[in-house]
Amino acid sequence: MKEIATTEAVGHVLCHDVTQIIRGEKKGPAFRKGHVIRKEDIPVLLSMGKDHLYVWEKKEGILHENEAAQILCEICRNEYMEPSEVKEGKIELRATVDGLLKIRKEGMMAVNLLGEMMIASRHNNTMVKQGDVLAGTRIIPLVIEEEKMKKAKEAAGGEPLLKLIPIQKKNVGIVTTGNEVYYGRIQDTFTPVVKEKIEEFGSAVTMECLVGDEKEKIRDAILDMIEKGAQMVVCTGGMSVDPDDRTPGAIADTGARVVTYGAPVLPGAMLMVAYYKKKDGSEIPVLGLPGCVMYAKRTIFDLVLPRLLADDPITREEIAQLGVGGLCLNCPVCSFPNCGFGKA
Repeated sequence: MKEIATTEAVGHVLCHDVTQIIRGEKKGPAFRKGHVIRKEDIPVLLSMGKDHLYVWEKKEGILHENEAAQILCEICRNEYMEPSEVKEGKIELRATVDGLLKIRKEGMMAVNLLGEMMIASRHNNTMVKQGDVLAGTRIIPLVIEEEKMKKAKEAAGGEPLLKLIPIQKKNVGIVTTGNEVYYGRIQDTFTPVVKEKIEEFGSAVTMECLVGDEKEKIRDAILDMIEKGAQMVVCTGGMSVDPDDRTPGAIADTGARVVTYGAPVLPGAMLMVAYYKKKDGSEIPVLGLPGCVMYAKRTIFDLVLPRLLADDPITREEIAQLGVGGLCLNCPVCSFPNCGFGKA
């Protein structure tokens, strides 16, 4: 790459995009990298304030920003992602399916610490729709050493930094508990809320069961749904420490592996997450939902549901990490998921 006067640039090859900004009309490249400058281009370039240009002078071991941008993009890109056209060293990745976005944060940090390049993404464990932007990458200088891009690959590790897990359409069972509902003392307003949230993701509630506050009957209802093919079971109510709240014990008595009873999230502290292992080795999520899911607009259920529907295993450590960002502010106008709730 070398600098020359624009008036002497006819016949030379641009090594960078030249952006034109006309207030209220456009902002975009008037000339692309690789363009061979013509005589008629000179007045246009001068009118844009470009008295000097960088033209390409290929050197061994040096990459142009757009060449390096392709490498940086591939460090991030995984299945179900589509890159944009490279412009001025920038590439965006968009989702080709609805899914759960996973970020290897340590790898991304390592690449961003190298300097002269950057990756910016959405938050880890974010639910995205087809066509949504997942991340943007950019090479900062016009040219960069090829060796530095090799270091970026090493820093990122042996797999892409981003992963998009398609959301599965599952058959879900709901076990509604509580003597007050079972004996008709009050109307069940919990189950409709849970059904609506599940159906938002394309899954279906194919089994429903209403039982009282008897641990054995709750346990048997869960096991019956699993036996009949439920791919996830959700229990509503009976999750507190009152003597009539038996759901946590019933879930544990199924033999399911309990990940957590309790979460550092408000609303949603009394959540239970468990996995029931079937004879074929597959694991069925079993949830105990606290009462706040019935009346609060957003709760812990909204944070874990996409992961469960994407078959993304939840660990105790990940639940504990939700404490930072786990306080919902109950904003008058809810903007979830475009807010800080559930994001570290």
